[in-house]
Amino acid sequence: MQLTSTGDVDANLATADRLTRAAAHDGAQLVVLPEKWPALGTGELLEAGAAREADVRAWVSSIARELGIDLVAGSMSLRDEGTGRLRNTSLHAGPDGAIVAEYTKVHLFDVSVAGREYRESEFEEAGERPVLSHTADGTSLGLSICYDVRFPALYEALDAKVFALPSAFTLATTRDHWDILVRARAIEQQAFFVAANQVGEHPGGTRSGGRSMIVDPWGVVLATAPDTEGHVTADLDLQALARIRAELPALTHRRPIPSEVRA
Repeated sequence: MQLTSTGDVDANLATADRLTRAAAHDGAQLVVLPEKWPALGTGELLEAGAAREADVRAWVSSIARELGIDLVAGSMSLRDEGTGRLRNTSLHAGPDGAIVAEYTKVHLFDVSVAGREYRESEFEEAGERPVLSHTADGTSLGLSICYDVRFPALYEALDAKVFALPSAFTLATTRDHWDILVRARAIEQQAFFVAANQVGEHPGGTRSGGRSMIVDPWGVVLATAPDTEGHVTADLDLQALARIRAELPALTHRRPIPSEVRA
């Protein structure tokens, strides 16, 4: 799925509902929404969006159950009851509507890009651990969010056959890094990547680069979204994945690397 989310939770929910139904109509059994799809923009808008957590969770469970799909509801800002801060969290709902996994973004985007400062840690706290889920048919599903894609160790720890990557990649990093990073992680892990990005301008002046894509374990791009809201679909051939892993068994050749570097 590819959205242009704003701070209007109701409008974002309506768009997500429409596109999720369209994807399911096209045969999608696993649907992935982008990062912060219920509310995206300034810190104040993220705070306001977090106050709608109950509404968002209700929709996620309801639509997954109604359509009989696995739904990775991108990510959303949720209030941590202990600290009071926000946590950028992805939900995975199964076809029965139950939330089967929750993952909080481990790597926070505190960087300078194209002359603009991004400080996710100002409003959010990082997650502490990777989360591995499974689709209704038992396929392993690794959860990750946006900036995580730059850190291969997270994906090695998950060791999944399919990875979900909801994102709000900036326009500049989408142009120069997105395709390379997503395909590299798919090749390294010999796994499918379903990378759902935001597109266009959001409140506060940030812009996302789109190009949502589905990549196979050989690094081949199976589908790419145009620069507008919408969805793309592809078949994830698990037999082909098994064949690739058997013929080029790189995952079995991994060896622990000592931390000491010898001169």
